[in-house]
Amino acid sequence: MYDPKSLKAEEFIDHREVLDTLAYAEKTAADHQAVVEILEKARKHKGLSHREASVLLACDDPAINEEIYKLAREIKQQYYGNRIVMFAPLYLSNYCINGCVYCPYHLKNKHIARKKLTQDEIVREVTALQDMGHKRLAIETGEDPKNSPIEYVLESIKTIYSIKHKNGAIRRVNVNIAATTVENYRKLKEAGIGTYILFQETYHKESYEELHPSGPKHDYVYHTEAMDRAMEGGIDDVGLGVLFGLERYRYEFAALLMHAEHLEAVHGVGPHTISVPRIKHADDIDPNAFDNGIDDDTFCKIIACIRIAVPYTGMIISTRESKAVRERALELGISQISGASRTSVGGYVEPEPEEESSAQFDVSDQRTLDEVVCWLMKRGFVPSFCTACYREGRTGDRFMSLCKSMQILNCCHPNALMTLKEYLMDYASPVTRIVGNDLIQKELPKIPSDKVRQFVEKNLDKIEHGERDFRI
Repeated sequence: MYDPKSLKAEEFIDHREVLDTLAYAEKTAADHQAVVEILEKARKHKGLSHREASVLLACDDPAINEEIYKLAREIKQQYYGNRIVMFAPLYLSNYCINGCVYCPYHLKNKHIARKKLTQDEIVREVTALQDMGHKRLAIETGEDPKNSPIEYVLESIKTIYSIKHKNGAIRRVNVNIAATTVENYRKLKEAGIGTYILFQETYHKESYEELHPSGPKHDYVYHTEAMDRAMEGGIDDVGLGVLFGLERYRYEFAALLMHAEHLEAVHGVGPHTISVPRIKHADDIDPNAFDNGIDDDTFCKIIACIRIAVPYTGMIISTRESKAVRERALELGISQISGASRTSVGGYVEPEPEEESSAQFDVSDQRTLDEVVCWLMKRGFVPSFCTACYREGRTGDRFMSLCKSMQILNCCHPNALMTLKEYLMDYASPVTRIVGNDLIQKELPKIPSDKVRQFVEKNLDKIEHGERDFRI
């Protein structure tokens, strides 16, 4: 029986409840008045249950869909404004002992190049990322206790934080590694990580076990309960996600929201982020081999419905998606995107020869960080390199209380402008600098407090003259 307060995976992700939700959504979506009532509740900007949100996802009325998209835009603006957080992934190692059939890192793949960065190589990779202008990284590894144990991850985090190059510094390291123990989560917390991210891949237990036929990741329960262990270990910002295309998208959508409800009910803090990757082509992986792929329209509707259901969460879209898809998704709720990403081990210093590829998946958006930043600004978004919430302790329930009361913008918008100014001065092309300075001048009057606006203006001037790292 579905129990969001349970710590057992098969209770807070109850298969029968998911199926009942899908049946309820299919039936209720045909009831126009019921759908209108759900939309009215959603307009309060306080979120929806997994059942209510599933009804909106199941509804195929074009007029209702337009209302869903409009509402998603309103909620994104009210909670996060026009700010878009920038980050890049850094792959440390692709050695892996799992047998995941959708990932080229699986153990049986004998022709992918296996690589592991040394600490010196990490310095070179991070320096290259700093030279682009990145301040926030998400580190990734395959699961291999021999080649990438927790000690290697911790040493790598220490190395990353130690690198200071010109005006560059990585201010926050988020971590996307395999499910682990409470003790190891404590070690990650002590290392100063930002958000711990772990994709469920699929919440359908039977499919999960078939897709993970061997290795420690085969254990559905251990994997699904990872966020509870992370919270127990003191990590208060966690990021959820599924790999759309492995199972029926409506099943994944309902279960994903049930997981968010569970975290909220048990820990008082829902997911800090939700990611929405789709399966893509990679070495020895053909996405057409999976039967549950979704088209761009469905993908965008999923994003809009997640934004409505969980208005407080950050939403991430990666360079798996093309420029065109990311452009649509930004309007519907996305608040974080990667830029100039490489999904190979050691791909930032110099491109890999094709025959030595170590990439996890093909990158669809190949633009430079400068091109992405300029594109965002021309569309009216403020690219943000800010990490002040982590550094100032605005995490977990502190962040959520500010976000749910729609006050987080009072912190984030000023910091976004100042970190954007840093980027413009240190890394931007001449055209991007002109576009960015014009945008900053347009955004300054939106800061509601005269005192804060004066503070920002003062420090923008200081940044212009070479001073760095101001934060509220």
